[in-house]
Amino acid sequence: MMSDRSPTQREQGAAVPMGRASRLLHFGGMASGIAGNVAMGGLRALASGQRPDLAALLLTPANTLRLTEGLSHLRGAALKLGQMLSMDSGVVLPPELTAILARMRDDARPMPPKQLQSVLNAEWGPGWYGRFARFDVRPFAAASIGQVHRARTRDGEELAIKVQYPGVSDSIDSDVDNVATLLRLPGLLPRAMDVTPLLDEAKRQLHAEADYLAEARNLTQFGALLDGSEVFALPRLHPDLTTPKVLAMSYIESKPLDVVETAPQAERDRVAAALIDLVLRELFDFGAMQTDPNLANYRYQPETGRIVLLDFGAVQPIAPALAAAFRDLAQVALEGGAEATRAAMLRIGYFGPDTAVPHQALIQSMFDTAMAPLRQAEPFNFGTSDLLDRLRDMGLALGTERDLAHVPPAATLFLHRKIGGMYLMAARLRARVALGPMVAQRAGLTLSPH
Repeated sequence: MMSDRSPTQREQGAAVPMGRASRLLHFGGMASGIAGNVAMGGLRALASGQRPDLAALLLTPANTLRLTEGLSHLRGAALKLGQMLSMDSGVVLPPELTAILARMRDDARPMPPKQLQSVLNAEWGPGWYGRFARFDVRPFAAASIGQVHRARTRDGEELAIKVQYPGVSDSIDSDVDNVATLLRLPGLLPRAMDVTPLLDEAKRQLHAEADYLAEARNLTQFGALLDGSEVFALPRLHPDLTTPKVLAMSYIESKPLDVVETAPQAERDRVAAALIDLVLRELFDFGAMQTDPNLANYRYQPETGRIVLLDFGAVQPIAPALAAAFRDLAQVALEGGAEATRAAMLRIGYFGPDTAVPHQALIQSMFDTAMAPLRQAEPFNFGTSDLLDRLRDMGLALGTERDLAHVPPAATLFLHRKIGGMYLMAARLRARVALGPMVAQRAGLTLSPH
């Protein structure tokens, strides 16, 4: 039966706005509130004899709070797109807006029990609780598109049940379009920058993530690819309870990956190396990659040392041509050479032939900095290196280039987002990883002696 533990007021959350009209009104309220704050800030600047800075006025703490709270309340595509863009690292968005969006990564709120019951009634039919010995109405995890509940079947199987917020799939296109309207407020993006292809790809990915039957297939695919692994553990699909809006899986007892931060150095090194190696296998061997680097998608079993992999909604196919282009890029990353690096980056689309030479140089310099650890003979120490600080500073400088109009291909950006997430993970674990040999092995390259 359903758990009789009553959630606190905060745990009950707030009902997810359903229907395009109500969500549009919510966006309208955000936009008008932000516009009002900008107008007041502009008047104050004029009164003090200063020229108003529109970008600075848009990105004030008050507007930051309004935007993050508004998108967190909407959940769904609005919040997910904000989370996607928050890991942009200055390549597309200005750093201030990236920082605003980053606050939303872990700020999803659960829907109240009555709304949960309505969703499950629609998916499983009335009386669905009779299929369980216990169903915890309080979610133990809440994210942008759905929340996860623990349950036990009548035959004793422990399950994790992911339930999609109502109205998410129907509101994806309008949500993305409305977020795009906010992004196009004057002063946020370079004048000539066209983010339409990126937003179109975001719509495609979000529609895929909102289809839990597709995620079930992804989970099954990765379960087969990693079958028998002593390093990774994945939940098993429970197909009888899975629908387009509900994903039922076995529950795996585990801890947040954060617990590894206090583990011995050797264990931190092993976990970081395993996750980086998995990305390389996805890119060069599997032909498919889970592109969401949120650390909540990775957990740890202290008793077995296995890494638990969760959330396969954001799985993207890796086209052979893209894998080949990254293999070429890995070769120049290992060997260096300015002209070879520029040619490989041009093929992938980090910049275009018409990108201004100074902007090309900035992007190439950022790449060379990121790839330097691959060329050193000893393991790279993520714990003592200032690499991420330097990359952040370079990203901030790139983000201030208001004439930079080129946007890399969406597939490259989302793949790059995963790679960047692994750098952040290794830094948190203060890991030491021999990156060059690992990349050379997985890409099928010969590592030149240093």
